[in-house]
Order: sequence, then structure tokens, then C-alpha cells
Amino acid sequence: MKVNMKTGKVYLVGAGPGDEKLITIRGMECLQAADVVVYDRLANPRLLKYAGPDTEFIYCGKLPKRHTLRQESINTLLVEKALEGKSVVRLKGGDPGVFGRVGEEAAELAAHGVEYEIIPGITAGIAAPIYAGIPVTHREYGTTFAIVTGHDKSADGKPSLDWAALAAGVDTIAFYMGIANLPHICEQLIAHGRAPETPIALIRWGTMGRQKTLTGTLASIVEEVDKSGFSNPAIILVGEIVRLRETISWFEKNLCSGSKFCWRARAGNLAALQTC
Repeated sequence: MKVNMKTGKVYLVGAGPGDEKLITIRGMECLQAADVVVYDRLANPRLLKYAGPDTEFIYCGKLPKRHTLRQESINTLLVEKALEGKSVVRLKGGDPGVFGRVGEEAAELAAHGVEYEIIPGITAGIAAPIYAGIPVTHREYGTTFAIVTGHDKSADGKPSLDWAALAAGVDTIAFYMGIANLPHICEQLIAHGRAPETPIALIRWGTMGRQKTLTGTLASIVEEVDKSGFSNPAIILVGEIVRLRETISWFEKNLCSGSKFCWRARAGNLAALQTC
């Protein structure tokens, strides 16, 4: 491993929930000054255009059971680039501290004496619902809110949770990475006391031009998903507060019709704007 006399610094940056304008000012500053950007699948690749012309882009996106780089390799990569004297941005979708493995990456950097900074971002569990017309708290509908994993490292991926506490003690629950386990989530919540008619919303590609929202109840949503082919990446929101969508939905009503556009970034290079 080549070590520069002057060690660089790593910025662990939350890119926000999708819309490129929702990144923080500090996150944008780091991106503009970066020598290297290591970015995730859920970080909007449009953000890469704000980096300098000589910036090196490294894609490390993860799909279920298909990782471009394993987490251990990402940790090593960040250390290596910093020891070369580079300013490195690790660009993560949402907030790096919410299921973003920032703790693992920061610990690796600390172990090698690499300076780092963690820049928070807007997390999808709050932003996607509000773009679907659903605040996560409301004085009449929900005064408690929890962010919960919908998938874990167990053999079957089904999360081991205190389902009784979730079902009885939390008004509004946001599940991340849970579409594959949606039947299990609904079954467990109902089995532990949540009413089958409890409203539920699934928000796909929240805050983006291709955002889609599917609503139903704990008893009906699995069938609705099967019919529609609804898939990840999506936030699952459970609670009476979902009923507010009928009144204050705003973003999807304002989406333009016709073609939508996205940046495609492959093998570290920013490609042209294309329809998608």
C-alpha cells in the first residue's frame, strides 16, 4: 500500500433521499473539492457532475445478493485512497448513519489513523413519505415514529425484531429494505396486535421523478404488490398517519408527464443524459 507523506481525508457524505437538490450545502462543498468519489447505487448519480473534471469516480453499489464491492473492500479502498494523499468523498444515499454502515467505515479509518468527517443527509424514511403526502408525525395520527430494518444478515433475511413492542408501542413505522419480506412484516405486525386494516404505504424512488406510491392495508398490501409488480428500492410506512395522503398528497400530482431522464454512470465514468 503506497503511503503519501501527507495523508488525505475521507468525507462520509449523506447524498439525501434522491432529488439532487436535497443534498446539504456541506455535502456539496465536499463533493466539489473531491479527488475521488466512491458512490452508492442509491446516491443520485447526477450529483457527480458537481465534482471536478479530474475527479476519479468509483462505483460500489449493492443489489440484493449482488455487490460490486464487498463492504470490507470498500473499507480498504477508502483507507488506500486517503493514504495516497487524496480527498475522498464516500457518497451514500440518504443519511450515512441510517443503515449506511458509516460506523464500520469510520472505525476502519480510525484504526489506520485516517482523518474523516461525517456529513449527515436527509434520510429516505422521512423524505419519501413527505413527498408522498405523509408526514411521519402528526398530533392526531401519530406521535411516535420508528425506523426499522426490513432485512437482516440472517440466513433467510427476515429481521429478528421485538414485534410486540413495534405493533403496540409505535404509531408510525418506516421499514427500510423490506419489500422482499413484506409478507413476513405484515404477518408479524398483525400477529402481535396491529389491526389488519391498518393503512400502509410503499414509496418507490422517493423524491425522484419516477416516484410511485402504493397504498393498502396490512391485510391487503401483499396482494396489491403482487398485482402491480411493485419492487425495491422502496420505503414501507405503516400507521394511521398514512390516511393523510388522501388530503395532502402533492409531489406526484405535480410530476410532469412524458419522458423522465437520468444520468447513467458506469465504471467510474459519467455518461450522457438519457431517457429512462
